Amino acid sequence: QVQLVESGGGLVQAGGSLRLSCAVSGITFHVNPMAWHRQAPGKQRELVAAISNVAIPNYADSVRGRFTISRDNTKNTVYLQMNNLKPEDTAVYYCYAPRYPDWGQGTLVTVSS
Repeated sequence: QVQLVESGGGLVQAGGSLRLSCAVSGITFHVNPMAWHRQAPGKQRELVAAISNVAIPNYADSVRGRFTISRDNTKNTVYLQMNNLKPEDTAVYYCYAPRYPDWGQGTLVTVSS
């Protein structure tokens, strides 16, 4: 079973930045791809960004150029740097290991206009 602990969310004004972290345990981190998803109120959970085990990133069109996903295999941690935040980025953000069914508790990001 994988444990995922997200942190770094908060309230920020439009145009601001936040860095999310996700501490991962229970799996061999360095061989696993990782991803960030988000779920806005009243909407389905959606993929935001993913990173392969060799650190190749992919992004949803809505965040490409503003968000950066990265990983530190020495710390078993995956990050999401979010710049130029917009009110539509408001959501609970979850990290996810695609090979496993478990989810963390998420971290809330609120962007005010």
